[in-house]
Amino acid sequence: MCGIAGIIHRTGPGDIGSEMTRMLQSMKHRGPDSSGFALFGPPTDLFGWAERLERHRNEVEHRLAKIGAMVDVLHGDQDYAYRVTFRYSGDLKPLADYIEDVPGCEVLSLGHSLEIIKDLNDAQSVADRYHLAGFTGTHAIGHVRMATESDVDISGAHPYWAYPFSDIAVVHNGQLTNYHMWRRRLERKGHRFQSECDSEIIAVYLAQKMDDGMSLETAMKQSLDELDGVFTYLVVTADALGMAKDEMAAKPLVLYESPELVALASEEIAIRTVLGREIDTHDPYEREVLVWNR
Repeated sequence: MCGIAGIIHRTGPGDIGSEMTRMLQSMKHRGPDSSGFALFGPPTDLFGWAERLERHRNEVEHRLAKIGAMVDVLHGDQDYAYRVTFRYSGDLKPLADYIEDVPGCEVLSLGHSLEIIKDLNDAQSVADRYHLAGFTGTHAIGHVRMATESDVDISGAHPYWAYPFSDIAVVHNGQLTNYHMWRRRLERKGHRFQSECDSEIIAVYLAQKMDDGMSLETAMKQSLDELDGVFTYLVVTADALGMAKDEMAAKPLVLYESPELVALASEEIAIRTVLGREIDTHDPYEREVLVWNR
């Protein structure tokens, strides 16, 4: 079942931490197992979220320093996850791989603006746990998950970072039927995956297309020809929010657009929690791709 949501402010930063929490919490009935946020705040040098065991924290810090990253701030909101702000000018792939070589450690996201926060339970619980109230930024996507084909754990929770590309993430409602074919193709290009979830394929697929020179919109349109299944997905980059529906358009999504903001969600009630009033929305068509830049 699951539920997805997205928002982008067109005239300046907004309170996207609280806004996305309200949107996702209103769809708690669509997925009580886990909740996740991909939030774009003010650009910084570089930061990343890591899931890890407490006893390996010193080793993670040691490896960051050894590979040439200068750690500025380290926040430990949970005893199994923390955020590191650091300065690093090298390739992100060897950095992420080197950190994930620490037993029990997984890099959830890396970027100059993107922060991915995901954990078990409903959106309000996760937002409280990671202090998302008051998080100011320009755009965000989120997901509430009902586990149907994999375990209830953080690795199976959305959003998915497009390893090893900076500042790209995806949430997805649906199923890819050619998942294994695309996973093998992307693995032959040197990519590796953090989960068995087909949604992660979409993130890396789009990031690779853009790395090859395509625009986000062109890559998304091509995905409708190359990714099979029934799906609706949202993608965020450092400066854009996009949505795409497959040719069946069976997975619901409603859209509200104004000069100030764009909001999308699996249910209209989620958008109304942000605007606080009755609104006019419409359903994107089958095979429709839309991209909004901030």
